[in-house]
Amino acid sequence: MVRHNLLSEAEIATRLLDTPEWSRDGAAITRTWTFDDFPPALAFINRVGELAESANHHPDIFNSWATVRLSLTTHDAGGLTDRDFDLARKIDALPPARPARRRSRS
Repeated sequence: MVRHNLLSEAEIATRLLDTPEWSRDGAAITRTWTFDDFPPALAFINRVGELAESANHHPDIFNSWATVRLSLTTHDAGGLTDRDFDLARKIDALPPARPARRRSRS
């Protein structure tokens, strides 16, 4: 297993400047998105899942209807590493979700 070095407090502060939408939450960084409806929130979660799988680094994902909160930490290292900030930047670069299609009521 590859060991990942924990970042120092100074390194974390510097990396947070490069990812201003993310916030420190103990041994993790978090960000929350609000979408117009459930389908675009779910589509976003799926895109994040694809990134996470390709990076072999998986965020904690919390979903409540149109709200998605992600939490990144390197569990096997016990805190924040470069992997967390690398994935945060990739998530931030995802294209915006397409608007949900509204079903007509029959």
